[in-house]
Amino acid sequence: MNKQIDCLIIGHNEMDFAEYEAGVRKMGTNTGAFRDLDLNFIRYRGRPTTAGEIFNLFSRDGGKAGSIKPLTPGETFSGTVAYLGTYLNRRGFSFHYINSFRDEKEKLAEKLKNFTYRTIAVTTTLYVSVFPITEIVDFIKEHHSGAKIVLGGPFIYTQYRTQNAIYLAYLFNTVIGADYYVINPQGEAALVEILRHLKNDIPLPQIDNVYIKSTAEDQFPEVSRENNILADNMVDWDLFSGGVGECANLRTAISCPFSCAFCGFPRHAGKYQTAGVEEIEKELISLDKVGTVKSIQFIDDTFNVPVKRFKEILRMMIRNKFGFKWYSHFRCQFADAEMIELMKESGCEGVFLGIESGNDQILKNMNKAVNIGKYLKGIDLLKKNEILSYGSFIIGFPGETDETAGDTLRFIRESGLDFYHAQLWYCEPITPVWGDREKYRLKGNGFEWSHRTMDSKGASDWVDKIFMSVEDPTWVPLNNFEFDGVFHLLHRGLDLHKIKRFIESFNNAVRDKIKSPHLEETGLNYIEEIKKSLEEEEKLPADDLSDEDDVDFNF
Repeated sequence: MNKQIDCLIIGHNEMDFAEYEAGVRKMGTNTGAFRDLDLNFIRYRGRPTTAGEIFNLFSRDGGKAGSIKPLTPGETFSGTVAYLGTYLNRRGFSFHYINSFRDEKEKLAEKLKNFTYRTIAVTTTLYVSVFPITEIVDFIKEHHSGAKIVLGGPFIYTQYRTQNAIYLAYLFNTVIGADYYVINPQGEAALVEILRHLKNDIPLPQIDNVYIKSTAEDQFPEVSRENNILADNMVDWDLFSGGVGECANLRTAISCPFSCAFCGFPRHAGKYQTAGVEEIEKELISLDKVGTVKSIQFIDDTFNVPVKRFKEILRMMIRNKFGFKWYSHFRCQFADAEMIELMKESGCEGVFLGIESGNDQILKNMNKAVNIGKYLKGIDLLKKNEILSYGSFIIGFPGETDETAGDTLRFIRESGLDFYHAQLWYCEPITPVWGDREKYRLKGNGFEWSHRTMDSKGASDWVDKIFMSVEDPTWVPLNNFEFDGVFHLLHRGLDLHKIKRFIESFNNAVRDKIKSPHLEETGLNYIEEIKKSLEEEEKLPADDLSDEDDVDFNF
């Protein structure tokens, strides 16, 4: 008889990009969704191909000396998996985990064959579509038909908040087909309640925060706020020492202390709370003892607030002399010389800056509580201390005009950033700006919208213009690469100049595609440029990179 485990936790599923691109393409190539995606891939050998896939093709491992380990979707160990596994363990429940569904399908199939699970918990932290979820659920049912499947997390909670009961019942019962749905911005306590009933063979009643499959649409549960204190539930990394690898996510706070008008995160994440420096120190020591970790990402929405606490964390990290580097989200309007110097000494490699706009009025509309001057001062301090900076920008937020978008373009060029990305504004009804939709004459949602001063088509034109005309700083492609990809390549021994050359050569191929959309294949001259950007230090034989080789897509 197979050994019984209380819960199998399954982490993120990065969809096959070709399938994802085909789905977005069906919406129409003139839609905001496709135009936003179109700036992040090229067509190679008849297939839409991301920067990560291209990197793997032209610097593949294959066991040869001097070759580079491929990038994979599960490159970074999931903070969600680590937190949830620790939470269950401390309450007496056994668990197994899969960090990356895409990378570990064979391992998952073996686990489903060799163990019996009371529940299989599927996390939904990063999903904006149901398709990655249904792929996991279908796989589980194919290999382990008797498992009780539990879904929870931001995607499930967002659907509950934005859809009517009839659609939700159809989505949960027919489209996804899981057994239980935890409807709560946290939900760990509800999962424990499900496990407690199943383990003791007690019928599960209708309880708060849990929707049970086939329940009538008018019987959705009461949603009550869970209050799981982060400081009491810090991750025990010893539980994951065999699977963490070189990179890991770690959080020191829940929710966000700010209320940006374009962001719904604080509304569903609940009251802002932080862990103390002592608790963070214990977790970092636990993670450092794993012995394999080269880099961690602090996934707090804003790591450097409150400022006093942040500096205490930095001093603690310096005292411990940890063996890993780190990067995080960062609000550079709070930067001062002491802070940046402490960051550098503690091992900070780079920061993600949610700058959003290069125009003060749009920043005011966004409720960003900052101005351009503060941004420039913070970026300058980062640059002087050789900490990499990545600026994220939103084009088309209510109030945006050609003039304000032009200000953002100029800001990007003149800012001193190392990397950047600009995206079409995504209109969500759960964000604060939705309450001002009459003021802005806002219509539509998602990537298809209009307001008093711009529509999504005009904003998409501006995103294209920024991408096509700004080469410094370096545009970082999304979809299986993003800012994380820069650090993954740094830790493979590539220097920053080489990484930028690779990304820029990839971007040049994308620009050619945008200029000539009728072309079905990236020109060989651009492919050769990409190859050359990766050949100089590895000195791979030219024939080893020929177009005739049979090479698998690994990312």
